Amino acid sequence: MTNPRHPKFTFIDLFAGIGGIRQGFEAAGGKCIYTCEINDAALQTYQANFASSESVGRDITKIAEQDIPTHDVLCAGFPCQPFSIAGVSKRTSLGIPHGFLCHTQGTLFFDVARIISYHKPKIVFLENVKNLLSHDKGNTYRVIEKTLRDLGYEVNHRVIDARYFVPQHRERIFIVANRIHAGINLNNLKLPQKTPVLAQILHSSDNILSSDIASGYTDKNGKVARKYTLSDALWKYLQDYAVRQKEKGNGFGYGLFDKYDVARTLSARYYKDGSEILIKQQGKNPRKLTPRECARLMGFPDSYKIVVSDTQAYKQFGNSVVVPVIKQLAKYIARFL
Repeated sequence: MTNPRHPKFTFIDLFAGIGGIRQGFEAAGGKCIYTCEINDAALQTYQANFASSESVGRDITKIAEQDIPTHDVLCAGFPCQPFSIAGVSKRTSLGIPHGFLCHTQGTLFFDVARIISYHKPKIVFLENVKNLLSHDKGNTYRVIEKTLRDLGYEVNHRVIDARYFVPQHRERIFIVANRIHAGINLNNLKLPQKTPVLAQILHSSDNILSSDIASGYTDKNGKVARKYTLSDALWKYLQDYAVRQKEKGNGFGYGLFDKYDVARTLSARYYKDGSEILIKQQGKNPRKLTPRECARLMGFPDSYKIVVSDTQAYKQFGNSVVVPVIKQLAKYIARFL
């Protein structure tokens, strides 16, 4: 972890969620000096795990860029929104601003861009869903890349599947822009070759936590609480739904896994029925993952505090990043600072 008195670099954490990106960049020697997160429940979890003195912003659209401290790295897992690409020459003739002002106005990326434009950090680190590349027929990614280049940055991206770090298929795009002409190329980043399996994140007698017993996730022997097993009615509904979808030629339905499998992508909707990742059980209906298992599936350490309801925890981990992926990316990037 970072020595707070002698960090290798400073960074800000925008759209911080529950701090997955922060964990990765702190592990690489960075110090977070500003955080921004608008969701109350996510901020509750974040602040329970990161007792620090940096200032915290809420609504990024209302934060003046000059109120954010100067930093080496800007980190943002920003929401994906459509962009409109207007004719620059036409806008110029009409006296309307162009560049990122016209291309990104009305989107949250505009706020990221104006902060970059003002502070000119050495490196910008962005994370998003893989579909960012094809979103709006590719226009969204083209605007993001053009905006960063217009602001003086070299831009590089890579899609990484987290299955090499955790037992979950989870493809995300990572974009790194740098203005220090360091020749950063994410394709040079080597990934682990061994694929983990679910047994490594599931509750057992070998990984009992007192906090999980207190939260009602398991008993003192590591046995998962009964409330996570699907009811007969819900299990029948999910099976019938899968049959109907199959008859229509669709692939929609529940995902059933044993401890030697790699799971589907955990999403924020997991709290609804858990259907995307169900764990087989001997002689009974399958069960959902507990919030602690979701935390492990996202690469959060067992020391990470879960201080919200199951519903909020499922949403938060489903919306987060896989921490070991960020750690490896941050370690690679830190070499150039």
